Amino acid sequence: MPDDAVLDSIKSALLERFGEEFTIDPELSGLHELARIAGHRSHRRYLPRRIELNLLRLLCACALSAPSKSDLQQSDIVIVSDAAIRKAIVTTIPDMPWIMEAAAFLVFVANGERLPMMAKLRQKPFPNDHLDQFFNASVDAALVLTTFIQAAEAVGLGCCPISAIRDHPATVSDLLRLPNRIIPVAGLCVGWPAEPGVVTPRLSLSTTVIENVYGERDLAAEISAYDQRRAALRPYRRQRDIERWGEPQLYGWSEDKTRQYAVPTRYDFGSFVRGKGFCLD
Repeated sequence: MPDDAVLDSIKSALLERFGEEFTIDPELSGLHELARIAGHRSHRRYLPRRIELNLLRLLCACALSAPSKSDLQQSDIVIVSDAAIRKAIVTTIPDMPWIMEAAAFLVFVANGERLPMMAKLRQKPFPNDHLDQFFNASVDAALVLTTFIQAAEAVGLGCCPISAIRDHPATVSDLLRLPNRIIPVAGLCVGWPAEPGVVTPRLSLSTTVIENVYGERDLAAEISAYDQRRAALRPYRRQRDIERWGEPQLYGWSEDKTRQYAVPTRYDFGSFVRGKGFCLD
């Protein structure tokens, strides 16, 4: 892609994403990579084309090259190649059939098993068995997941993260035979996209990028402006729980998300994590 086209691609994606025009130095290195990141989109429809195992392993290696807290390396990737296991996971998430349609399905896990095992092996105390270890392992898993998506998109693959595997974490844990202190963080559908996908508008940078300290602001007005911009660009195809909440003319992001979280969800996740051996104190 010519340099001018790359610049236009970045500007167009960010304008659609944030509602803001950006000035970009054409001499910057890595503009092609920035264009790919700025134009990121999730994919839920895939071509019937397989992904070679060697390519999956390459992408996993790139993903596991992500930063890791203190080089503790507390994340693993489970490639779910067994169709029966994948189908059993899908049974817990019936509204996401694309999990079966993707060429590959991975589960990214937080691994808190190795560190205390090594402490015991090396005859060292392990006084840091508290919330921070769970937090560090979960962040490591998120970094690996994000890096995998970037690597996959670089070779033309499309991805869709699946946080819903945490709706039934014990079932997923049993299916994957996850040892103690290893928990599922997110699944990931990976495949060759059957359609281009769309850019999802985000909250404006004035809302989410803070310089130094949080100050006075009209957060309600900022969210309202985003609701209207997003509804104009990417209106929701359906409204949640109309019987309970009605059907407003403007159904924006804030309405959708507050409806989503008006329903109890994953209230037992903390007890599951504790049951897997993590201390959350």
